[in-house]
Amino acid sequence: MRSLLTIGRLTRLRDLDPRAALLALVLAAAGSVVVYGDESVVAVKASGSFEAKLDYCKTCHGLSAQGYRGYFPMPRLAGQQPQYIENQLRAFDERRRTNPIMANVAHALNPSMIAALASYFHKLDSRPIGGAPRGTLALGKRIYEEGLPESNVAACWACHGADAKGQNEIPRLAGQLYEYTVGQLTGWAKQRGQGTAVDTSAIMAPTAHNLTRSQIEAVSAYVSTLQ
Repeated sequence: MRSLLTIGRLTRLRDLDPRAALLALVLAAAGSVVVYGDESVVAVKASGSFEAKLDYCKTCHGLSAQGYRGYFPMPRLAGQQPQYIENQLRAFDERRRTNPIMANVAHALNPSMIAALASYFHKLDSRPIGGAPRGTLALGKRIYEEGLPESNVAACWACHGADAKGQNEIPRLAGQLYEYTVGQLTGWAKQRGQGTAVDTSAIMAPTAHNLTRSQIEAVSAYVSTLQ
């Protein structure tokens, strides 16, 4: 089947034969028709391999991708921006983001599978699991909305949005597991932007460096309460 979207070129419906055009419209109405190479995301989602990969993801990230509070905190993927998920999986595979387990996971995924998983997780809307300390929520809210000019820390909403749901390659922070966000911000330089490849996560390095531990905990607690 010819697709609505191919790498580098958008094919208009009038260019398709009638049967392909009708099927494309039905698939688009059902959710998405994004094609990477010759394999559509819709086809991948219908495959047994997709369900197997999804079950594997749920082992760590929770049944509804809401995150998991264990020995190692696992991030919430529900509602996450698809482009961000895809970018991070590539970063794991290319060792620009340090995580041996996720490097192996990402290396085994082809672009179509990555896109299918990212699309699936983005559409989930599970409730945050909570559990963050509430004593510093006011400080966290102030940092998120106003930044810390005296420390050269910009307001978080400027990139992540007033609702903290992000956009495109900018990640959703709303409802993210408190312990996970704390861990990422405190260890940013060791985990993100490794190697020589251009990495959009590098923009966060100065911000993470200029936040104190207590400020990191405060803003992490605040965004964990958002939905």
